Amino acid sequence: MTSVQVDKDSTPEEGYERGLGSRQVQMIAIGGAVGVGLFLGAGANIAKAGPSLIFMYALAGVIIFFIMRALGELLLYRPVSGSFAEYSREFLGPFFGYFTGWTYWLMWVVTGMAELTAAAIYVNYWFPSIHQWVTALVFLVVLFVANLISVKLFGEIEFWFSMVKVTALIGMIVIGLGVLTFGFSSAGDTASVANLWQFDGFFPKGIGSSLMTLQGVMFAYLAVELVGVTAGESENPEKTLPKAINTLPWRIALFYVGALTVILCVVKWTEFAPGVSPFVEAFAKIGIPAGAGIVNFVVLTAALSSCNSGMYSTGRMLRTLADNGEAPKVFSRLSATKTPAIGITVSMLFMGIGVVLNYVVPEKAFAYVTSVATAAGIWTWLMILVSHVLYRRAVDAGRLPASSFPAPGGAKFSYVAIAFLLFVTGLIAFDAESRVCLYVMAGWAAALAVGWYVVKARNPQVAERRTPELENVG
Repeated sequence: MTSVQVDKDSTPEEGYERGLGSRQVQMIAIGGAVGVGLFLGAGANIAKAGPSLIFMYALAGVIIFFIMRALGELLLYRPVSGSFAEYSREFLGPFFGYFTGWTYWLMWVVTGMAELTAAAIYVNYWFPSIHQWVTALVFLVVLFVANLISVKLFGEIEFWFSMVKVTALIGMIVIGLGVLTFGFSSAGDTASVANLWQFDGFFPKGIGSSLMTLQGVMFAYLAVELVGVTAGESENPEKTLPKAINTLPWRIALFYVGALTVILCVVKWTEFAPGVSPFVEAFAKIGIPAGAGIVNFVVLTAALSSCNSGMYSTGRMLRTLADNGEAPKVFSRLSATKTPAIGITVSMLFMGIGVVLNYVVPEKAFAYVTSVATAAGIWTWLMILVSHVLYRRAVDAGRLPASSFPAPGGAKFSYVAIAFLLFVTGLIAFDAESRVCLYVMAGWAAALAVGWYVVKARNPQVAERRTPELENVG
């Protein structure tokens, strides 16, 4: 590997191993689009919105594609690990880079807490005598060690986690289509495409109720941007990243829209309930003996995959912050295996709070945790979009070189996506239960503002705008 020579004022790229191959980046991208939000969260949202949830996933999927094309253009302009924080720093200023980096770290830490406990609950399905906190702790330690060993091992674990999820989803779709086409199984007599509108219509509880599911739908899409964090460790970013981003529409169409459409045709929407995976419910109706156990294994894989990704990204983001003087310098060190081991360790310890809270936190608290993760994710996506708009202005003015992977329509679709994300934030504020996350984010913002003044007082250079040294890619 030939390192890009950078100075202290450039991005903290030097030192990482470009150990993620095309196969792994593709599967990380696919895995990021298939998570617990789909496998479990869809149950509660179906109860709220009925078949119209399919349209909500499709609508949100289009917006996610706009976000990812904006990110893709930035990544091929300058591929860096910790990408969104770097672009926020470059185009909006040092404070926004600092705020975005720490907020993305928070998103993955709280997501990791929820996923670890979820994984322990799934294991409880088979081994009810094992305490949940024990299982959560074991998973935490195993994933922690794997992330310390090398980026290649992280990529390999994520590849197989994603393979399990994708294979299972495709299998579910094929079986569902078989039930619809040939009428076999216990659900064969009632399975019909007409189930999408026969029971009080496509919007059975009104458009307003359907729109209120968008918060949960956006949570299901969290982590699609993870492919941006892998940019600094991808072997051929100019080839692997565009391919991973351009295949996003068919992944959303197949895994979200396709899977939900098939399931809601096989089983009428009125039979789904919050807290139960619609996939487990559908397989129970179809009558496959091991169906529930298979789906439980897949959901367990999805939770571990998310936690694995969280450890990976939090360590990289802390290193980006440290190299810019916005976090303790110790986080910038790389281990002998070229992983940000200290950052991963600290993140793991914070995720471990979720293991401790397993004793006392009621189930509703995890809904709060996921809403906090969604709010942090929306901030990250907004920073990507605003950075993209400012980048396009700089390119049009001749101040910056054009990317080899331009977003279609220039910045137009970024404006559309910004408006959509602000609309979803308004919906969150309107809902009394999810509104809690906005209070948490306000407190988080206040804490970061205080931290920023402390950082500036210790090192005034942190607040200076810097011009990055560019790497020729594409």
